[in-house]
Amino acid sequence: MEIRPFRSGESDDVIRLWQDCGLVRPWNDPQLDIERKLTEQPELFLVGVVDGVIVASAMFGFDGTRGWVHYLGVAPSMRGRSLGRMIMAEGERLLVERGCPKLNLQVRADNDAVLGFYRALGYEQDPVVSLGKRLIPDR
Repeated sequence: MEIRPFRSGESDDVIRLWQDCGLVRPWNDPQLDIERKLTEQPELFLVGVVDGVIVASAMFGFDGTRGWVHYLGVAPSMRGRSLGRMIMAEGERLLVERGCPKLNLQVRADNDAVLGFYRALGYEQDPVVSLGKRLIPDR
């Protein structure tokens, strides 16, 4: 798998991947999420490509204190080939280059498969409560 930054014109393919992975929610507009990411650290919006097809993605970011990852997805037909592990490793490498001391992420509490994936990569549950406030409604 080739891992590289997202390119203009790939939104439809990435959104389709996210839909196939169950990452899209009614309250988030995935096209707006892509447009927003492209205004901040676009080089950290990664895609994984096999035979010219986008089969993985992840949006990484670093705010100077912590790194974050969003929209990690691997095409269901390509799972079990370490592609998620590969794109996470590349994102971690890019964050370390920027001096990022810790990477945070959020997983829905009932998503046991994804929790297991991250635990296998060495991630541990932090004793925190995730809070959020919608500042700009997408829909």
